[in-house]
Amino acid sequence: MGRVVTALVTYDDACVGTVGPFHVDIPWWAEVEPVVTHLEETLGVPVVVLRLLSVEGSDGGRDGQVTYHVEALQPPGDLTACDFVVDDHPLRLPWARVSGIRELFRWASQYVDLVGRPVQRKTWNLAGLFRLPTADGPVWLKAIPPFAAAEPVAIAAIAEVDPGLVPNILASAPGRLLLPDVPGTDCWDASPQVVADAVRRLAIAQARIDEPPQGIPDRRPQLLTAAVRDLLDGPVGAELGPEELRAARDLQRRWEMLADCGLPDTVVHGDFHPGNWRCGNGSPVILDFADAHLGNPVLDGLRAIDYLPADRRRAAANAWIEAWRAEAPRSRPAEALEIAEPLAQFAYAVRYQEFLDNIEPSERVYHLGDPAVVIRHALNSTRTRDGD
Repeated sequence: MGRVVTALVTYDDACVGTVGPFHVDIPWWAEVEPVVTHLEETLGVPVVVLRLLSVEGSDGGRDGQVTYHVEALQPPGDLTACDFVVDDHPLRLPWARVSGIRELFRWASQYVDLVGRPVQRKTWNLAGLFRLPTADGPVWLKAIPPFAAAEPVAIAAIAEVDPGLVPNILASAPGRLLLPDVPGTDCWDASPQVVADAVRRLAIAQARIDEPPQGIPDRRPQLLTAAVRDLLDGPVGAELGPEELRAARDLQRRWEMLADCGLPDTVVHGDFHPGNWRCGNGSPVILDFADAHLGNPVLDGLRAIDYLPADRRRAAANAWIEAWRAEAPRSRPAEALEIAEPLAQFAYAVRYQEFLDNIEPSERVYHLGDPAVVIRHALNSTRTRDGD
């Protein structure tokens, strides 16, 4: 089906009409650049996509019939009238309001000289991303929610021990940061050598951070144990069957087993898959530290392994194990990977629930059901390994 878009267009917060439905090639709901392009060609005025309103016939963040609230930045031509009323919600994020977007652009203009209009690349409850044209090349303006506020702090901590591994922060303030463009492509199809380089360098950097930076969430195993227990005792547990709940609670004992493996708590990326690595002519650069926290680094090793093609997982595992054996000689990283496989899914369940608790209702569709889904992934991973 792909993504079929309908735009409810406002100007000065008053609905002026509807455009669509129309098809866009990129299926992902958060990728709004093709939506903006189509609407600006149709309306003849600049627009910004503010937020997702509804989805029908979807498939997990992509495809379906998608309706957005779009603000025209100049009066558009004649449109079919609509009865959409702009409401408000206490959890609405700044970049889901046109006033918030304008404020972001004013802030960015203090640090870069624009030579054209900003281009809206992505918007959803986890980030707003804009490409800013400057005389020195593109710069990226990233708006971040309060529950991702640690991103600039985590990047700075890694930069202190390996500056080339992360992008340089041009400027940051609460809820936003400016980053230079990193030439290259995402590393989904990276060679085994690039995979090993990215995994090894992050592990070494994590091992060499002396003190965890202030302002980074604490998700060490003992705290995740309690957070997972709360999920299982609450509404997420109600989505699971009795046997699933029993098995999930039984897996909680693995947190202590993981702690016994001797890996240090450090700055964890939190979403270290190859789509967040940028490959150019040199070594890969690691992006998107929105899920960064203080915790056990095995989560990053497993995330890389899980998202790689089967023929490159061993290269990632070997590189991660060798790096941690060298940096923490008394640790048992290979054993940690085995123990933590279901625990990583538990950590994702906690994070997904945090998203759901902190975003407005219309955007919860991005994450609905995810905590229970990944808990089931945890259970399935242990059943498969145990031959059940």
